[in-house]
Amino acid sequence: MTVKRKPAIKKTEVKLLEVFANPNPNRDYEIEIEAPEFTSVCPKTGQPDFGEVIVVYIPDRKCIELKSFKYYLQQFRNKGIFYEDITNRILDDMVKACSPKFMEITTRWRPRGGISTNVTAVYSKDED
Repeated sequence: MTVKRKPAIKKTEVKLLEVFANPNPNRDYEIEIEAPEFTSVCPKTGQPDFGEVIVVYIPDRKCIELKSFKYYLQQFRNKGIFYEDITNRILDDMVKACSPKFMEITTRWRPRGGISTNVTAVYSKDED
């Protein structure tokens, strides 16, 4: 039996991510966003993957608007993409949208076949 694979995402819609001016740009503070109902598709099996996306960042001049973040995440719902790729792609897109001082993206995936996976990717402006 041949498994029909969905094509991997070629590019994401960064334009979906809206930002607003940081109301306290002179102070470092941490923002944590949790999206506990994230879904994508395994590019190898075509089976759905269920996970959680956790974003922790220290804003610089801009903050991510949450409704747009929700719509941004929904674009992955039916896309075939590996956990490692999706985590790094979200980080790249978020950094491009808001240029934070620091950002960490963690994806936590529900067990499949008795194995659960967590993937973390980190960005720091100091490393640019």
